[in-house]
Amino acid sequence: MRLGRIASPDGVAFVSIEGEGDARTAKEIAEHPFGTPTFTGRSWPLADVRLLAPILASKVIAIGKNYAAHAAEMGGEAPKDPVIFIKPNTSIVGPGAPIVLPPTSTEVHYEGELAVVIGRPCKDVPAAKALDVILGYTVANDVSARDHQRQDGQWTRAKGHDTFCPLGPWIETSLDASDVEIKTEVDGEVKQRSRTSLLLHDIPEIIEWISTVMTLLPGDVILTGTPEGVGPITAGQSVSVTVEGIGTLTNPVAAKN
Repeated sequence: MRLGRIASPDGVAFVSIEGEGDARTAKEIAEHPFGTPTFTGRSWPLADVRLLAPILASKVIAIGKNYAAHAAEMGGEAPKDPVIFIKPNTSIVGPGAPIVLPPTSTEVHYEGELAVVIGRPCKDVPAAKALDVILGYTVANDVSARDHQRQDGQWTRAKGHDTFCPLGPWIETSLDASDVEIKTEVDGEVKQRSRTSLLLHDIPEIIEWISTVMTLLPGDVILTGTPEGVGPITAGQSVSVTVEGIGTLTNPVAAKN
């Protein structure tokens, strides 16, 4: 199932997205998408509604340097254990929403990633049972202000600006995410291309690691790390991140007014 959030003339709703291409429709889910969704009976052609970020997480937990080649390009060795940081939920935006460049930064980078969406409250989840707590997967862009990252010595400001966590276009609940392609394009030029099979710490290990630290709640998002090829974006450009089996997340880049 593809789970999304839309804005329609009737308001904001969770939906199941059905069909393919121009024939896609958004079928309204009653209340929330967790557990077994029930439907209201209302639906819209997807072309007639606006896709929003598919979930508003209580928190976004990200993994740093989780591809060896990316760790190398950042000038360090790959960490032995997962390195986690948190992006505020106010950084989340949906497909088509602009990534707004803060005036305090002159070096903002894209980072295309696979995102995991948690489906139920959980704590101390063993890796062997980690897939049981996953609602599904979506596409993410862990936008980062590199100059802030260097200046601060930690990553909260660099990763936490409003609009610095695009998510979408929807959540795919039926996906084997252990070996799918991730591709990032800027103005149509491929900048990143890798596969999740190259993750240093795989998804079950990540969930085990994080859930020993903090309780995960339904809708929480885990960013699994970006591959090599990160680079700058500037106002007027467009960034597209594609994850095989899910879809493409596209966001324009704009200067702050």
